[in-house]
Amino acid sequence: MLYLVPTPIGNLEDITLRALRVLREADLILAEDTRTTGKLLSHYEVDTPQRPYHAHNEHAVTQELVEQLSGGTTMALVTDAGMPGISDPGFLLSRACMEAGVRVECLPGATAFVPALVASGLPCDKFHFEGFLPHKKGRQTRLKYLAELPVTFVLYESPYRLVKCLKQLAEHCGAERMACVARELTKMHEEVRTDDLTALHDYYSSQAKVKGEIVVVVAGLT
Repeated sequence: MLYLVPTPIGNLEDITLRALRVLREADLILAEDTRTTGKLLSHYEVDTPQRPYHAHNEHAVTQELVEQLSGGTTMALVTDAGMPGISDPGFLLSRACMEAGVRVECLPGATAFVPALVASGLPCDKFHFEGFLPHKKGRQTRLKYLAELPVTFVLYESPYRLVKCLKQLAEHCGAERMACVARELTKMHEEVRTDDLTALHDYYSSQAKVKGEIVVVVAGLT
């Protein structure tokens, strides 16, 4: 059995009772960063052993893990924060398990884009999740595509590239397109700011330093 276990994106209280039980009962926890996951496990007194599983080794170790799972080992896959497979490792192992006949079970739980989308005040009955944009090659193509979508779309962005991203979104979508920047969700300094793209760009350009994990939500073309 492989369990996909979402972990808190900030506030440690956001983990579920079921997730804690699975983490305790698993034979092995596959962690994107064992140091980060170690803090969570220590907080909840979970002593299950960990093994690194991340973007730099997933291709090399996936088949070995599937063989162990097929042999009866139960594993729980976690990332640093949020839902495995959503802009984080998880897809390759899940697919390999299903192809090998290994049962995969995904627990519900914390993820960043859903609360950002709902709290933005922008239409969320239909939406497009883009995740991280390419840094260079293909970035302009994706921006042009997103600008024409008739539904709200959601991006993940680094605080170091937020101002540049907002400027590019304004250029492609129009300066008055409504958008939202959600930052540090569930943490002490949580911020959800909705305004037009120009105003958001001007605001974050004026900040000495932008910190935290960031979700950008942009209204669709009308």
